Amino acid sequence: MLKAKFIKETPKYIIEKIRRLDEEKRNGCENYTSFYSYLTKVNNDLAKIIVACKMRDHQWFCKQVVVHAVHSDICLVRDLDYSLFGYTVGWRNQGIPNCSRRYLDDGKWYEAEDKYYNIACPIVNRKFALKFEKYKYSVADKYKFYDLIKYLRLYEEYPQAEYLMKMDLPQFATNKAILKQIGKDKHFRKWIISNKTILQNKYGLESYISSSIVLNAYKTDISIRKAQFLDRRTKEILKDRCYTERISKIIPKKELTEFIEYLDKQKTGTATYNDYLIACEKIGLDMTIEKNKYPKDFQKWHDIRIDQYNTLKALEDEKKRKELYKQFAQVAEKYLSLQRNLNEDYIMVIAKSPAELIKEGDTLSHCVGRMNYDQKFAKEESLIFFVRDKNLPNKPFVTVEYSLLRHKVLQCYGYKNSRPNEDVLNYINKIWLPYANRKIKKVA
Repeated sequence: MLKAKFIKETPKYIIEKIRRLDEEKRNGCENYTSFYSYLTKVNNDLAKIIVACKMRDHQWFCKQVVVHAVHSDICLVRDLDYSLFGYTVGWRNQGIPNCSRRYLDDGKWYEAEDKYYNIACPIVNRKFALKFEKYKYSVADKYKFYDLIKYLRLYEEYPQAEYLMKMDLPQFATNKAILKQIGKDKHFRKWIISNKTILQNKYGLESYISSSIVLNAYKTDISIRKAQFLDRRTKEILKDRCYTERISKIIPKKELTEFIEYLDKQKTGTATYNDYLIACEKIGLDMTIEKNKYPKDFQKWHDIRIDQYNTLKALEDEKKRKELYKQFAQVAEKYLSLQRNLNEDYIMVIAKSPAELIKEGDTLSHCVGRMNYDQKFAKEESLIFFVRDKNLPNKPFVTVEYSLLRHKVLQCYGYKNSRPNEDVLNYINKIWLPYANRKIKKVA
């Protein structure tokens, strides 16, 4: 167990080494805290001690803040606070006033969870680990990442980690899945050797190779590049709305590899496939049948299905249009008695068809031919009447919307939604509206 009483002060030569590195790094800049670490022995165990460094008024400060040991599940922490925003170090006990919260400066070591305080920082003496007999062949001095303690813990359990280090594959040396596979599978070891160059991943972040990609490539006998492609495309498709909202219903996650390879072979994408799927569903095809799900010539059958869908939709639209015209005509006939054609300056005519609404709207430049007024008419929500000059009975003049529920005029507009003159408004509100309300009481 890691105990504070076994922790010794940082050796002077280590302090000087850290100081040179820190001064070179900060290049005169003050008031920020930097971290470095070094390896040492604590109670016969290899430990990593993290130190915090700061410069104030041209004076350099350095103090131990975290201690990790290979055979300890916890670490020791002092004068250090951890949060999602980073680490805060207390410096008051170093003689720097007003620099930190008071509770960070008691100088006592406290136990903490190892994972929260494994600060990413340079290790200044990696070769020290090789002085331990058990780590003599660990190649620890070649492990360039900051979590060296984690590597040595795994090395004790999986000595094959050395195998990866000597092949310049340190990124996999702390992955248990890879280490276990190497330990039990000699064919995998040979596969690693044959793919060493590409696994070294010297092509930048865009070519990142995860352990899951490595194992998938090996177990499915595909190239690493193809495994990378499948991994990237799988992640993209799982976030794609075309897949999550529709395609996933016929192609579950377990079939994604086959689906991705199909799309790649057919040189198409999820959006186009989604359009194809919508068309197939609309015309009633069974998408569990392989030839429907994965047609051999996708573009050909995509165009055929889209054409069939458009034809069906046109027939459905025509059927709906005929039904609307029929309902519209029946409603117009039902309320025909609300028209008024007496010896007056104006006459009132009920609309007989959606086509008449379109003509009225186009002529007067308003929206009666659009915005679903034909639907409202057919559903008997409101009626549309045309006000005409008795001398020009066929010329659009003013349009009126009449509410069947409220028995009142909702709108009346002339050209470009203009307000009709007072004579027309007087005719609509004082003459026709009372007449229409009397007549409507007699409508069955």
